[in-house]
Amino acid sequence: MNLQFDLNGKAMRLDVAADRRLIDLLREDLGLIGSKEACGTGECGTCTILVDGETKLACLLLAAQIDGKKIVTIEGMAAEGELHPLQQAFVESGAVQCGFCTPGMVIAGASLLEDNPQPTDDDIRTALSGNLCRCTGYQKIVDGVRACCSERLYLPEEPQ
Repeated sequence: MNLQFDLNGKAMRLDVAADRRLIDLLREDLGLIGSKEACGTGECGTCTILVDGETKLACLLLAAQIDGKKIVTIEGMAAEGELHPLQQAFVESGAVQCGFCTPGMVIAGASLLEDNPQPTDDDIRTALSGNLCRCTGYQKIVDGVRACCSERLYLPEEPQ
């Protein structure tokens, strides 16, 4: 099946098997290993990406479902070699331990901040409720999102 989509600001054209999962396409075929697969059933949020600006779980999508869509993975959240403001806030607040859940948390948090620049702690917890972390507990992650509330570049800007 021929797919055309935008991936992290780059036009893509690929021939993909109709039953290929998006998480496998991203990680195995395209080498974008920031999105993780832990559960494979949509329970953990480690594979969270943006599809047309909405958070989605790559383990639950077939690659065919992104035809004509705009996809953003953690690799597309900031310029190469730089941290996204929320990634930096996570580092500064101690919200990263092993780092396995961090990409999904950053994408979910950035999506929240794009829609609600001044969320309450309850808003943050609700937005991140689909993302599991076994290392930090959640308070430092909430602190990281809250610390980033004054920033205005949550999601990547459209290419000019």
